[in-house]
Amino acid sequence: MKLGVLYGIGVGPGDPELMTVKGARVLERCLHVFVPKARSENGSIALAIANRYLRADCRIHELVFPMSADRDELSQHWEQAAQRVADVVGMGEDACFLTLGDPLLYSTYIYLVRALRKQLPGLDAVTVPGIPAFGAAAALAEFPVGEGKERVVIVPASDDLDAIREALAGGGTVILMKVGRRLGMVLDLLEQTGFLDSAVFVARAGQDGQQVEHNLRLLRQQKQEADYLSILLVHTGLHNGESVLANSPK
Repeated sequence: MKLGVLYGIGVGPGDPELMTVKGARVLERCLHVFVPKARSENGSIALAIANRYLRADCRIHELVFPMSADRDELSQHWEQAAQRVADVVGMGEDACFLTLGDPLLYSTYIYLVRALRKQLPGLDAVTVPGIPAFGAAAALAEFPVGEGKERVVIVPASDDLDAIREALAGGGTVILMKVGRRLGMVLDLLEQTGFLDSAVFVARAGQDGQQVEHNLRLLRQQKQEADYLSILLVHTGLHNGESVLANSPK
């Protein structure tokens, strides 16, 4: 039996109108839609974004990918998720997998496809790109990400600040993704290196509770923890030929 096609669809950062025409068109004809969730009791953000584009008789399949650093636990969930998708495409049915932003940028889709190809070596996977969250954040903040020959570096924020410090020292624009609960220590690092005034913070771009803040000092006054879907955009080098910094990282 011929295998069905798996479509990995990036639904963008949050605004349903930022989904691509191709992504919406594929969804409109897809019967089986797989959606990722961090917890079984939570709703899927990706599904909420794409909901208006689903066909009326669409079958929703929820896949739980826990927020865990345990590679063995994650691997088990990827294998289980891959088996559920294989049960559908293995019968010749097409399926879609929804993911926030772009499917190939820090997405569970990457691991799902790898696990799925082990079970179905002949799998036909079609990736439909989406607008990444940092693109939407830059638009909201009117923040140029790359100018001229300046480099652009994307770093997932983590408890280990060495990677962030190294990126800041290299110049250009640094994009710090998934800041969340690490916001305080990242702000401390930006202040220590002289970049606090050349950065902007954006949370939940295009979603309810959207926040855009150019004065990062005000973020220290927030009582609630920063959202996991938050980004810091930092200029570390030259802007229009003039230095935007009084200091440079040591």
